[in-house]
Amino acid sequence: MYSKEVVAMLLAGGQGNRLGVLTRTLAKPAVLYGGKYRIIDFTLSNCVNSGIDTVGVLTQYQPLKLHTYIGIGKPWDLDRMNGGVTMLPPHMKSEMGQWYKGTANAVYQNIDYVDRMNPQYVMILSGDHIYKMDYSMMLDFHKSKDSEATISVIDVPLEETHRYGIMNTDVEGKIFEFQEKPKVAKSTLASMGVYIFNWELLRELLIADERDKESNNDFGKNIIPAMIEGGRTVYAYPFEGYWKDVGTIQAFWESNMDLVSRVPQFNLFDPAWKIYTSNAPKPANYIGPNGSVKRSIVSEGCVVLGKVRNSVIFPGTFIDEDVEIEDSIILSNSKILRGSIIQKSVLCEEVTVGQNVKIGIGEESQNILNPGIYNSGITVVGEEAFIPNNLTIGKNVMIDIGVSEEDFKISDIKSGSCVIKGGGEL
Repeated sequence: MYSKEVVAMLLAGGQGNRLGVLTRTLAKPAVLYGGKYRIIDFTLSNCVNSGIDTVGVLTQYQPLKLHTYIGIGKPWDLDRMNGGVTMLPPHMKSEMGQWYKGTANAVYQNIDYVDRMNPQYVMILSGDHIYKMDYSMMLDFHKSKDSEATISVIDVPLEETHRYGIMNTDVEGKIFEFQEKPKVAKSTLASMGVYIFNWELLRELLIADERDKESNNDFGKNIIPAMIEGGRTVYAYPFEGYWKDVGTIQAFWESNMDLVSRVPQFNLFDPAWKIYTSNAPKPANYIGPNGSVKRSIVSEGCVVLGKVRNSVIFPGTFIDEDVEIEDSIILSNSKILRGSIIQKSVLCEEVTVGQNVKIGIGEESQNILNPGIYNSGITVVGEEAFIPNNLTIGKNVMIDIGVSEEDFKISDIKSGSCVIKGGGEL
């Protein structure tokens, strides 16, 4: 039996329901980001750049596109005989078969996979965060502290602590208390969802947690609090750098906009830390004689005949003459026809916008379908939608996946409205 010092278990089964129509047909880690990547590229690239060559990817919600995208892991140098990347969806066993009940249960159901690698340490990673991190440095820290578990933490503003699991530590960094999304936090050290465990101990904890019928089978809610309360040695590893949970439409939009700021907080152009991805080959982009691109990312295969400002344009997008796009994200293979204006919007893949259409125009108004999701003035258009000529679409509007001309009953779609395919309900 060969042994790996460390195995990474990458949790990529999340639905990401706060992203609304963006994740209706695919898992959150498969969402496009930054002009040419998918969100999961960042965690996979972190593994490769950190020297971790054995990664189990645990999938569940809408896994098909994610499985197809990762394949055998060649773009990330993870197509290996011993180790490499392995897709781990829920599967039938002789005695049972069930969906993953929580993050801890997902790893529990794959104990055999980890045992086969015979590691000393297991890293638990999330596939839906944007960041660059050298996991080997965190592993060195874990070893130096003789820790049984190490949790990567980032300092967040006090007013945002209610969104995270908060770690309270002593002067040496040892965690003595864990607060899950506290109303009143005792510190500002938020868990990043990046953990290192000694495998023998974690194995025991997962089995014990599975026997507890009251457990949520979750690392943040059960495994880590049980370790701290049980007096186990758990340390916080401080991380400094860009880290973003793009779990809402506003966070997704903001993080993409960060990339085109004057001095980007998150540098995609660092030759020492490449972000690897799997992309279909496309020709170089073309800017026409009247085309204009300012402070934007325009990926390969794009044709820009109009004006683009402060935006992120994904591969294969066609932008016609007299089109103006500002503060927007246009995903792959979309088509914006002559005379249209798009402001502060997100267009999913393969959207067609007709002539003289205005999107993201007018006063803000609360979304009538789901104000908890569409609430930051950003209009979102689902994939393969067709927007007919001469429409005006306001802010906080949701346009459904695959809508056609027949689904638009009026030419003025007020702010906060929704256009549903077939006129039904979501």
